[in-house]
Amino acid sequence: MPRDSAEMPFLDHLEELRWRIIWSLIAIMAGSVIGFLAVVELNVIGVLERPIQELLPDRKLVFTSPTTPFFVSLKLGVAVGLLLALPVLIYQAWAFLSPALNPSERRYVVPGAAGGIILFTAGVGMAYFLALPIGLRFLLTFQAESLAPIITIDEYLKFATGVILAFGVLFQLPVVLVVLGLMGIVTPTSLAKYRRHAIVILAALSALLTPADPGTMLMLLMPLVLLYELSIWLTRVAIRRKGVDAEESGVLPAR
Repeated sequence: MPRDSAEMPFLDHLEELRWRIIWSLIAIMAGSVIGFLAVVELNVIGVLERPIQELLPDRKLVFTSPTTPFFVSLKLGVAVGLLLALPVLIYQAWAFLSPALNPSERRYVVPGAAGGIILFTAGVGMAYFLALPIGLRFLLTFQAESLAPIITIDEYLKFATGVILAFGVLFQLPVVLVVLGLMGIVTPTSLAKYRRHAIVILAALSALLTPADPGTMLMLLMPLVLLYELSIWLTRVAIRRKGVDAEESGVLPAR
């Protein structure tokens, strides 16, 4: 019996989506196995301990449950696995979504994704090498004459990953604003007009997502302000380029 031609594309898309999700899950599982072995064999926990290591009495974090070392290693293995599987996940998402994009829209995807990865890496690096050591030194030396720290591995990792992810995500500010500009939600003029409001919001986010010391807050706020200024320029360039592309494709009349 011939199938409805109007129904075929939708069913084909569902089948394609199913297989791309399956391949993505396989990549995550394989990456997690490799990640767990890497955490155990390459001392990934030791790398994450470095920002706090010199502040600890015995230069080691402690644990309070016999199962903690295993489950911490398992969680880190999954996190490393997600990073290892990221190229596969990006490819599967791109292969599924790219047919729905026109050539001018595809032109922005690769530089946007590359810029996002670079900015995320820069945020993570700044958090690991600067913000965490400074913030931890402030927090662990506060009232040190009366209190002695006993820091468990799970609590430290929760704190450290929160700070690291906060830096990495907030460093995506230019990518988000450029996308909003291309969608017509914001304009370079409105971004410049509400600059002071944006700085207040960024300052509140910096205070909320970082340790209590002013140094770490400023360490996040200052690059965010610079990234906001960069976003204004990038949004202006992207919108102008989008107009040129529309003229060249005949969507808009040439000026």
